[in-house]
Parts: sequence; structure tokens; C-alpha cells
Amino acid sequence: MKKFNTQDRLIQRFRVVFLLTAMVVLAACSSVKFAYNQGDTLLYWFVDAYVDLDSEQAPVVKQDIGQLIKWHRKTQLRDYSQFLVKAQGQLAGTMTHADLKADYKDIKGRTETLAYKALPELTDLALSVKPEQIANIEEKFRKNNDTYRKKFVAIDNDKKQKVRYKKSMEQFELWFGSFSSEQEAVLRKASDARPLDNQIWLDERIIRQKKIVSVLHEIQSKKLGKEATSALLNGLLKDIFGRFDAPERKAFFDAYIDSTINLTLTAIKIATPAQKAHAQKRMQGWIDDFKVLAAETK
Repeated sequence: MKKFNTQDRLIQRFRVVFLLTAMVVLAACSSVKFAYNQGDTLLYWFVDAYVDLDSEQAPVVKQDIGQLIKWHRKTQLRDYSQFLVKAQGQLAGTMTHADLKADYKDIKGRTETLAYKALPELTDLALSVKPEQIANIEEKFRKNNDTYRKKFVAIDNDKKQKVRYKKSMEQFELWFGSFSSEQEAVLRKASDARPLDNQIWLDERIIRQKKIVSVLHEIQSKKLGKEATSALLNGLLKDIFGRFDAPERKAFFDAYIDSTINLTLTAIKIATPAQKAHAQKRMQGWIDDFKVLAAETK
């Protein structure tokens, strides 16, 4: 899994990183142990859906994913436990915008660590990509973009706000349990205060996808060697991770991140003692899961 929206050899590696990070760092699954232990199979299915792996590639991809998860289990999960222990302490005290901003940066840093860890495998995979697989990736991108456009862009603003609010509430309810109608009204107001421009998110997806495909074509057409390919992919990773700081987007993304942090801070501030206890229990469950997973060998 090596990064956000990459597919093929290169792309597979990107996705593994993103999905694994989302699965364990953000802990969006109610059963971390189950999701993590099934991670290699789930990630392989994901990769194959984009690339249509051939008989030679399939075992290599499976091995690479397995080794990545093994490394992640051995070196990263205890760190995730410590991160959640810190979050428990923050929740028990007085959480601030600065605290949440630092947590966001910590999570972003962990994502980058995973991506760059995968660079050697990314290089080998990118060198083996075939023209028909690049075409598969482009077609998958196109279909996904069409779906995104229909669901999130080609709708009125009120519906966009409702969809975004619903997604946020799903996460808040995972952490805190159910909210009262009064609390929901406060959260809806904070959610709607965030900048709303789904076309920007779609444009960024397309920019990222075009760069990925361009890199794959360049590696193939120029018959680049391993060193040149690695340098090219390293540059691609830096570019993808740096898009939030791109001059033409920075103001929007900065405002979006800050307002999303404000939304999260609002949820924490209005949470009742019982809801905070629910969140503490949820985090403790993930902490325990991470410790067990880190101690296991597969």
C-alpha cells in the first residue's frame, strides 16, 4: 500500500500505505485486530482491482504487502499505542486547537514514513508495469472520478453540506456514541462553517492521477534504470505530500484543515462525561489491540 491515490506497482505501494494508515492510525474500524489481520488479503484485492495483476506479478505483490505489514507491525504499532495514550490524556484534560493541529501533523508524518519506507519496492514495481496495466489504471481513475463527480460535485450545496456532515457524524459517533439533537445542531453549524468546494478536491485527484500516470509512462518509454526510477518516484511522493502547500491551493487547504480541527474541537467540548468515557474506552480498546498485534508474529 504505498500512498494515497496510486495504483499499479507504484500505485499499489501508495495505496497500501494510505489504507493501512487509515486502518490503524485513524482507527476507523471498530475491530482493529480483525481489520489488521485481514489487511494483506484486503490490500491485495484492492491492488488487483486496479492493475489486473498477471501470474508473475501476483506472488510478488502478495509478498511485498506481507513484508510491509510485518515491518509495520514490528516497528509502528507500539508508537500508535503511545499516540492514543497521549490522546487519552488530552481528552481527559483541556484539549486545544494547537493540540489537535499537532496531532494532525503527527498522523501526516506517520503516513509519510510509511510511503517512503516503501520506496525501494515501489521502484521495482514501477519498473515492471505494462502498457495495458497503465491503461487499466487510467480507466479505473476515470470511473472513480465519474462516480465522485456524480456523488459530490453535481449536486446542490445543501446536499453537499448534508453529505459531508453525515460523514463527520459517523466518525464522531464511532468515538463518542450517540449525540442529542441539540448537540447535533451545534456540530452541523461547525461542519457547515468549513470551506465547501468539492470541485477543488476533484481537481486535486485528477492532478495527482495524471502525475502518477505520467511517471509510469516516463519510466516505461525512457526505459529508466533503477536509480533514475527511484529518484523519479521520490519526487512524485514529495509532490503528492506537498500539494497542500501548493501556492494555488494553500489558502483553501489551510482554512479547511483549521475549520475541521475546530469542528473536532467542538465535538470534544460539547461531549458529556459519558460520551468522553465512551471515547476513552474506545481508545483503550485500540491501544490494547495495537499492543497485542505488535507482540504477535505472522
